[in-house]
Amino acid sequence: MPLYECVFLARQEVSAPQVETLTDEMSAIITSNGGSVAKKEYWGLRNLAYRIKKNRKAHYVLMNLDAPPAAVKEMERQMGLNEDVLRTLTIRVDELEEGPSAMMQAKSGRDEREGRGERGDRPRRDFREDRGDRPRRNEGGE
Repeated sequence: MPLYECVFLARQEVSAPQVETLTDEMSAIITSNGGSVAKKEYWGLRNLAYRIKKNRKAHYVLMNLDAPPAAVKEMERQMGLNEDVLRTLTIRVDELEEGPSAMMQAKSGRDEREGRGERGDRPRRDFREDRGDRPRRNEGGE
């Protein structure tokens, strides 16, 4: 069977458990039509590049599918009817990614960087001290 990657965006007013329920409904459509869902990833609530139907943010979800084209078409039809789904993109791929996607890897890398502290490991600089690279200002009025 062909392999697909599907990313869809859900409205920001929908809660994360409702997005998970929506994802389960879409995967049930795939499995009932003879396919399988290899991976489901919730990427979280993220900013949109531009407003879509008056929404500035959306819940992003990725699904890796191993399904016949008819099952994917039915899933896309159901997503189009659902008012909580803003956009969907399904592409056919040669092979499915193993492990976390690039978005999840970036998210974990960002979490590691946040653990360094407020300004990182750099020492704080007192800007009142003289750095030696500027001429001294005459304060005597010369």
